[in-house]
Amino acid sequence: MAKIRILGIDPGTGILGFGVIDYLNYKNLVMIDAGVIKTPIKQEDSIRLETIYLELSSVIKDNKPDIMVVEKLFFAQNVTTAMSVSQARGIVLLCGRQANLDIFEYTPLQIKQSLTGYGRAEKKQVQEMVRTILKLNEIPKPDDCADALAAAITHSMNIS
Repeated sequence: MAKIRILGIDPGTGILGFGVIDYLNYKNLVMIDAGVIKTPIKQEDSIRLETIYLELSSVIKDNKPDIMVVEKLFFAQNVTTAMSVSQARGIVLLCGRQANLDIFEYTPLQIKQSLTGYGRAEKKQVQEMVRTILKLNEIPKPDDCADALAAAITHSMNIS
């Protein structure tokens, strides 16, 4: 099987995490790129969403992924936060479509289950598994970046 490049996304309006891995086989994953797209809290939503669109489009252009994996919004206690994240997810999905990427979505529960074997695992456990699986010296920072890599790794575990 040829290498598959996977772009993982942890959507958010203030901080959107991304992580790019190459899947060579089920035992061989390599981190290619990872980071965050940040937007100022006080900025108008339309400008923040445009920033996400432009920067994520650039990440896609630079890394040339085959697949995009997006963490699903599972539950939010704050309706305003949920709406904001949903808007960011819409931009993410649009970027993926425009780049003709196959798009997959996983809930936080599915991601935790895939990486740790336990759907209610603590965030630190998931992050440590990201570090271990990708053979990194330290956990990727900030958390949003590690979460995006976790989403990408989850999909790699579902490739047959």
